Amino acid sequence: MPTNSDALTADPADPREPAAPAELVELEIGSIAHGGHCVARHEGRVIFVRHTLPGERVMARLTDSGETSKFWRADAIEILEPSPDRVRSAWPQAGADGVGGGELAHVALEAQRRWKAGVVEEQLRRIAHLDREVVVEAAPGDGALGGLGWRTRIDLVADENGRAGMRKFRSHDIVPLATMPLATPEVLAAAAAEKVFARRWHAGARIEIIAPANGTDAIVLVDDAVVRSGHVDNRPNARRSVTETATVDGVEHSYRVAADGFWQVHREAPSLLAQVVLDAARGGSGDLTDATVLDLYSGAGLFTVPLAHAVGVVGRVIAIEGDERAAKDARRNAHDLEQVEIHHGAVERVLRTAGHGAIGGADVVVLDPPRTGAGKRTIAEIVTLSPARIVYVACDPAALARDIAYLAESGYSLESLRAFDLFPTTHHVECVAVLTR
Repeated sequence: MPTNSDALTADPADPREPAAPAELVELEIGSIAHGGHCVARHEGRVIFVRHTLPGERVMARLTDSGETSKFWRADAIEILEPSPDRVRSAWPQAGADGVGGGELAHVALEAQRRWKAGVVEEQLRRIAHLDREVVVEAAPGDGALGGLGWRTRIDLVADENGRAGMRKFRSHDIVPLATMPLATPEVLAAAAAEKVFARRWHAGARIEIIAPANGTDAIVLVDDAVVRSGHVDNRPNARRSVTETATVDGVEHSYRVAADGFWQVHREAPSLLAQVVLDAARGGSGDLTDATVLDLYSGAGLFTVPLAHAVGVVGRVIAIEGDERAAKDARRNAHDLEQVEIHHGAVERVLRTAGHGAIGGADVVVLDPPRTGAGKRTIAEIVTLSPARIVYVACDPAALARDIAYLAESGYSLESLRAFDLFPTTHHVECVAVLTR
């Protein structure tokens, strides 16, 4: 979580006091707020309302309305005057009192992208003091699929009766499911093969289904154990990794990734982001030959491998990853690339301790931090390396805007920003920002 010095904005999802008894209120819905809510006001109170759109008039049920709460929250349960951007929900079970993770299922796809573009613009303006028009680009194939069928990984949990489902928004309560509309056909096929939605698990069982978009073998994990043909596979050599692919510059790269490790979840995201990052790293010259590139928060090496091919045998790619398992995967994935160095450890610490001695500086820095962003100390370490270009991949626009502001203090300006709708029906958006001195 961000420290006080890295505070971004008040978060309406922060736990407060226990909710007062449910109350219905009629609301006029105002602007969009970061986090999948819209803003309304009632008797002088700010209310963050889910499942609605700007300009609508709704009947909403208060879900958090304690007198001392700074923010109130509500779910729209009846639409009195709908927005023209409202559609029949693509995932009704993600509506009011339903599961989390599909908070924009009632919004037309194009309007979802305008929603997200507006959020990115507002965060840049408010936090980084930049006025920048943003267009959120669709991933290939999402239009035809209506924003569904894109997740190559899903996480479920069994309710008290053993039925697989998902938790309600801001709740430990579980809603049992018969399917998961955001999942790819490969994920749903794996779920059907193991009767994930049909059988009864033990209460609280954690179920993960991983099915690479390239059609290679899927894996089902229950409480971290591999399940095959309805039975736990306890063999020491039981397969716990999958083979993922990304096509960059027309070349398909293969990656071994721990099944429950981090990988881009949208079926098109690995190829799309790897190509965008490589093009951004090349910049105006279109060439990285002989360059030194840092790949921070490098995971299993999604960007590391194509960057290594781009710098050639004389260049260097220095990858830093904090998760030991991901760093181990990255070493396997780059084992035949002598120009790659992989460091395991917290990024800020490795940069501070290695510094100019082991790294010596960088022409380009690529970073793909977690949702909380890089933060002030890591940004300061990056700046000491004096890169000509910084390519920042971000899944949270507020954290991105904060770190852009930190970089601006050291003379870096935002050269370009592209945003991608890699999480349709949710409020999340992926951005790739390029900063130069």
